[in-house]
Amino acid sequence: MSLTFWVTLIGIALLLFISAFFSGSETALTAASKARIHQMARNGSSRASIVKTLIASKERLIGALLLGNNLVNILASALATSVLISVFGDNGVIYATLIMTLAVVIFAEVLPKTWAINQPENFALGVAPIIRPFVIVFAPLTAIIQALVRALLNLMGVKTDTTHSALAGREEIRGTVDLLHAEGEVIKDDRDMLGGILDLSELEVSELMVHRTALFTLDASLPRKEIIDAVLNSPFTRIPLHMGDPDEISGVLHGKDVLRALIRADGDINKIDVVKIARKPWFVPETTSAQSQLNAFLKKNSHFALVVDEYGEVQGIVTLEDILEEIVGEISDEHDLELEGITKQSDGSYIVDGALPIRDLNRALNWDLPDEEATTIAGLVIHEAKSIPDQSRQFTFHGLRIKIVKKTLNRLVQLRITPIKKS
Repeated sequence: MSLTFWVTLIGIALLLFISAFFSGSETALTAASKARIHQMARNGSSRASIVKTLIASKERLIGALLLGNNLVNILASALATSVLISVFGDNGVIYATLIMTLAVVIFAEVLPKTWAINQPENFALGVAPIIRPFVIVFAPLTAIIQALVRALLNLMGVKTDTTHSALAGREEIRGTVDLLHAEGEVIKDDRDMLGGILDLSELEVSELMVHRTALFTLDASLPRKEIIDAVLNSPFTRIPLHMGDPDEISGVLHGKDVLRALIRADGDINKIDVVKIARKPWFVPETTSAQSQLNAFLKKNSHFALVVDEYGEVQGIVTLEDILEEIVGEISDEHDLELEGITKQSDGSYIVDGALPIRDLNRALNWDLPDEEATTIAGLVIHEAKSIPDQSRQFTFHGLRIKIVKKTLNRLVQLRITPIKKS
């Protein structure tokens, strides 16, 4: 064997090593967690900053790596073919194809990519300083290739818009949390809490509010003693006031304001004017997002708002607590009234209040009922039935058997829900 033969073999081995480097780098840089790299960069890691810069332009990065990878693979295959033809004649082409295919797949693809995928961040941090100058040098060529690829894809009717929906990031986080929960690394309460935060911008206050049919209000024209007694005995801190018509809210009476007024009046109820101490009501549109309302509560240093429709009619109230409960679950204190919304039966079914929000039901029982078309479970039944069903009617949908237990006028007051066991 001549010196040229051995030099060529060494050259092929070196090219395979470079190919493995490109393959592993591609896998590591595309699989590395952006969140972890971002945090490392914030903590002062210069290598993490390089990785962050590289993956910020992922299309250019992948183009440069694939270009380099294919160049060395083609050159290695050409060298192997020339060497084996000189040894075995025309049959050397067949031997070169078989040998190089195995060598590239094993040593330049599977091995480095398996290594990289098992520790992508560490691998990416190690190769980034070497990859960066390579990407910069090949940037003009990869830009031309990218433009050509986009043109061809456009001819085939494939859109290449690289912008992402604002929902993409939230859905990625939600999917990650659900996956970690399925793998047992995140408990259900934490998953629900993170999901609640992500959902705030998609929820409207009309989905969280206490409906006007369940509001506790006071008529300002009632005797002062009756009003003050009602305020002091109420489990609520803030109570809407009206002047005869419950739909015409004129103010909001705060329990602390009543107590302060009593102290100033030395306990003389007759000296207290509840209308004057009532606070000006804050009206918000029912289409306001929960995220926007939370920010408004914090900015205005307020906890209570009246929800109105497009005609200005009061539909209910929303509080800071209502929004926080979407994140942390039901909040109860020593003054809250216990309202049984879900009662489990011995046969595995549940007696559920029709007014119970679907989101609360999903959270409590780990169900996945849709809440796009209806806010309450009764509303979902009506939507699915396409009518207001009679008492004792039964329906089956979304993996549940639902029976109307109690109906008052057009309201579905109580339902029996039985999960259908999958065979």
